[in-house]
Amino acid sequence: MSRLHEPDVRGFASDNYSGIHPEVLAAIAAADGGHQVAYGEDAYTARLREVLTGHFDDPVEVFPVFNGTGANVTALQSMLPRWGAVVAAASAHIAVDEQGAPERIGGIKLLTVPAPDGKLTPELIDREAWGWGDVHRAQPLVVSITQSTELGTLYTPDEIGAVCAHAHDLGMRVHADGARLSNAAAALGLPLRAFTRDAGVDVLSLGGTKNGAMLGEAVVVLDPAATQGLPYLRKMNMQLASKMRFVSAQLLALFDGDLFLRNASHANAMAARLRAGIAAGLADGSITGVGFTQPTQVNAVFATVPAGVADRLRQRFRFYDWDAALGEVRWMCSFDTTADDVDAFIAAIGAETTR
Repeated sequence: MSRLHEPDVRGFASDNYSGIHPEVLAAIAAADGGHQVAYGEDAYTARLREVLTGHFDDPVEVFPVFNGTGANVTALQSMLPRWGAVVAAASAHIAVDEQGAPERIGGIKLLTVPAPDGKLTPELIDREAWGWGDVHRAQPLVVSITQSTELGTLYTPDEIGAVCAHAHDLGMRVHADGARLSNAAAALGLPLRAFTRDAGVDVLSLGGTKNGAMLGEAVVVLDPAATQGLPYLRKMNMQLASKMRFVSAQLLALFDGDLFLRNASHANAMAARLRAGIAAGLADGSITGVGFTQPTQVNAVFATVPAGVADRLRQRFRFYDWDAALGEVRWMCSFDTTADDVDAFIAAIGAETTR
C-alpha cells in the first residue's frame, strides 16, 4: 500500500490525531506469530495484570477494551444498578463527547454540575447528591471525575481524596476517567496509585490511545466490591477483543517501563512551550489579542483569539473551537509534537493576530 498522507504534517487538534509510538508498534509485532488463547486468556493480558498491579500496589482486575467511551460506559454500568445515576462535571467527556452512550447504551442517568475548571468538589457533588429513597429520582450512586480534566486542569491527590471521602461517606462509589491519566502523573511527578487507589478511587478507565497507542484502554478495578458483572458487560458492550493480546501488548509497551511517562512528559512540555511562546509574544507585541482561559497544566492550551484568526490559522494547522461564541479554542500537543511544530505555530499566531 502506498502512503496516503504526509507524515511530517502535525496539528494541534487532538492527541488522537497522532500515530503509534515506535515502541508500541514494535510491541504489536512482538506479540504476533503463533497462537494464543483468544478473549483475554493470553500471556500478554496476564502480564498486563501483573504490571498494573505493580503500579497500583495491590492486585487489580484489568479489562482491556477498544476505546475510552467503551471503558467509561462499561465501568459505570458495572458500578450501578438500573436505577442508579452518576454525578459528573458538566464538561466531562461522558457528558458532552460520547454521543449519549452512557444514557443510550449504558442506561445511565447523568447528573451534571457546572465546574468552571472542570473539577468536582464535595460542595459541587452535593448539588446533585440527594434524593435517596425518592422513587421519582434517579439514585445518585457514583461520582465520576476526570484526571486530567477535559479543560486541561489537574486534581491534586488531596482534592481527589476529599471527593472520594465525601462520596464514600454518602454511600457512593468513585470512578475516574483516566484517558489522560499519564499526563497527570507526569505533571504531578507522582506514581499512578498516589492519586487513584491511595486517594480512594474505586474504578478507573486507563487510557492508552491518546498517549501513543494505536487503540486500547482498560477498565482497572481497584476495589472489587465496587463492580459487578464486568466480564459480561464488556462482551455485551462489544468491547471484548478476540485477539486481545494485541490490545494488551500496546498497554504493556506503555506501562511496563516508563514510556507512558516519557510520552506524556513530552506532550506536556510542548504545551508549556506553546503557552510560554504566546505569553512572550504578547509581552513584546509580536502577538496581540490572545487570552488564556485555563491554566496549562498538562498537554492542552485553552485560549481566546480575535475574530477570524482561528479560521485563518486552520488553513495551516488543524485545531478545534471550544466555545465559538467566546472565540475560545483548544490547542492540544501529543507525544510526537516537536519544538519546531510549536515554534511554527507560535509564529503563525503572531502573523495572524498582527496583520
